[in-house]
Amino acid sequence: MASSEVLTTTGYIKHHLQNLTFGQHPDGAWGIAHSAAEAKAMGFWAVHLDTMFWSVLLGALFIWVFRRAAVRASVGTPSGLLNFVEWIVEFVDDNVRSSFSHKNDLVAPLALTLFVWVLLMNTMDLVPVDWLPEIAKLMGIEYMKVVPTTDPNATFGMALGVFVLTLFYSIKVKGIGGFAAELTMQPFQAKNPILKVLFLPANFFLEFVSLISKPVSLSLRLFGNLFAGEMIFILIALLFSGGAVLAIAGGVLQWAWAVFHILIVLLQAFIFMTLTIVYLEMAHSHH
Repeated sequence: MASSEVLTTTGYIKHHLQNLTFGQHPDGAWGIAHSAAEAKAMGFWAVHLDTMFWSVLLGALFIWVFRRAAVRASVGTPSGLLNFVEWIVEFVDDNVRSSFSHKNDLVAPLALTLFVWVLLMNTMDLVPVDWLPEIAKLMGIEYMKVVPTTDPNATFGMALGVFVLTLFYSIKVKGIGGFAAELTMQPFQAKNPILKVLFLPANFFLEFVSLISKPVSLSLRLFGNLFAGEMIFILIALLFSGGAVLAIAGGVLQWAWAVFHILIVLLQAFIFMTLTIVYLEMAHSHH
């Protein structure tokens, strides 16, 4: 962080909202961006290294913990870690059974992966905003955002993955003709062939907008809620530099917001999982 940024509230906020970005500089050289302007100049193909690091690390943690529990599974009464993992698996399985009425062995594992992975990424928002960035700063890393779901690149990436699966199963189950008919034969319907043709553009426009809105809403809902939560934590952290009274008030507010934010962390992971199941249910259903 530049010394001029340290002394200002605006600089502090901008620093905490800046990703560690790797990409191509305007002069053609590849490297790390040292300011928001440099990151912006790198364009679309820039990579947010902190988002990639924490999302991959938390994904690996999820795999390791659940594999360890699976290896220890036995016919006896579960306890400790195994009991906790079984509870999560049963919770996800119940939601899949209640929302997905077709046969597809991919849906339950996908729902479990998305729920736990998004939950772990969201939970990073409960870590005090200065701890990990300051540790990274001591290691020579200028920027460090530790909540991957506050990066729209991460949320859009997951949403696009779900969207691709939705398109794949829509075509696989209904065929190209059936999927095309689904986009052009509803909501306006008519028995008259001429009216059917006239309704095609309007139907396609409405259904196409509805189709595209699924990944957009899925990603922006998760991003918006977690980004707002992170911003509030950053604003509360500013109180600690305003003297003893404001520091005490900041500590109380930080604790209160963290307790409330636990609900948001859990709820957004659950919503992301549930909407994924619903979208795949719609892709398997004939209209």
